[in-house]
Amino acid sequence: MASIFTKIINGEIPSYKIAEDEHYYAFLDINPLTEGHTLVIPKKETDYIFDLDDKTIGGLMIFSKKIAEAIDKALNCIRVGVIVIGTEVPHAHIHLIPFNDEAELNFKRKKLKLSDREFLKIAEKIKSELK
Repeated sequence: MASIFTKIINGEIPSYKIAEDEHYYAFLDINPLTEGHTLVIPKKETDYIFDLDDKTIGGLMIFSKKIAEAIDKALNCIRVGVIVIGTEVPHAHIHLIPFNDEAELNFKRKKLKLSDREFLKIAEKIKSELK
């Protein structure tokens, strides 16, 4: 059975897409810790990130770097955190989280509730900084 992320890639479930290429897809997390919290996934459905072959995991990191650079330029943050937890969806993924305080990276804290308009505005700001 396809993961929710595979359904997003296939367009079966809508997302606030930031970017995609032949192998990877980046979109805003709908339960963000901070504005601009983005998920980056390989299109190849693999549950555990360290089960990805070297080429795929390397490409995922390079693609993620481009997205992180755009997030950093678009949003007022001191850093973009990179977190791999991977237990909530059985599809390898990286969280890119813009932050100004390390406490913002705590997944146990309350998530933001953003409107469709807010998500679209954030996505456009990030996309405008992609090269």
